[in-house]
Amino acid sequence: MRIGVLLCDDVTPELQVDHLNYPNMFESILLKADPSLSLTFYRVMEGQYPSDIDECDGYIISGSRYSVYDDLAWIKRFEAFVLTLYTLKKPTVGICFGHQMMAQALGGEVERSTNGWGVGIATSAFLKDDITQAETWIDPNVHDFSLVVSHQDQVSILPPDSKPLAGNAFCPISMYTVGGNFLAIQGHPEFSREYSHDLMEFRRDRIPKDVISAGQTSLSRHADSERVTAWMLAFLRHSAAKS
Repeated sequence: MRIGVLLCDDVTPELQVDHLNYPNMFESILLKADPSLSLTFYRVMEGQYPSDIDECDGYIISGSRYSVYDDLAWIKRFEAFVLTLYTLKKPTVGICFGHQMMAQALGGEVERSTNGWGVGIATSAFLKDDITQAETWIDPNVHDFSLVVSHQDQVSILPPDSKPLAGNAFCPISMYTVGGNFLAIQGHPEFSREYSHDLMEFRRDRIPKDVISAGQTSLSRHADSERVTAWMLAFLRHSAAKS
């Protein structure tokens, strides 16, 4: 399977020394899940796009330090591209910024959360007992999952034709689908605990001390990164098979 990763940011240079950059993180989780994958990276924040949308069988949208509602030319162009991906029924997974961009591009709403920063490891529960039976790309009989998170913005209103799948009290919409080809995940399966720890430390000037303390404590919990990565790939294959 050919997967295009749409890069919307870089790891800050100070943290690249120990954690490398987003392409390395995505290669690590995706090729561990399936070494046969062919990965292509597009730096959309610098205007780099596929020359043909069918260059890849499916796409993954990365996270970003930016907000989807920032008044930046590259974000506006990317929003239009995400709408094109949906219109052409291209299998796509959005992570964090990508999760939020899917909502905004398709008519939903994204806002700065009144709950403040979400950091560390967060657990989201599936909203209905029958979701894992209805969505065959998810493991059956799983009730929740935990991932590293790092965000201030949240999806507040879903776009039309959406199905909310999972959430929690802090982030009620942490996973959803739109139509049969978009899957949105607020958490970061590509982030390690070590990177989460160092990212919180790097952002001590903007995240409250008590939030960082709770976030650092949460890193002792298990993260379902491999499981969620497997779901992402299963969703992309399932969607591609229906296209």
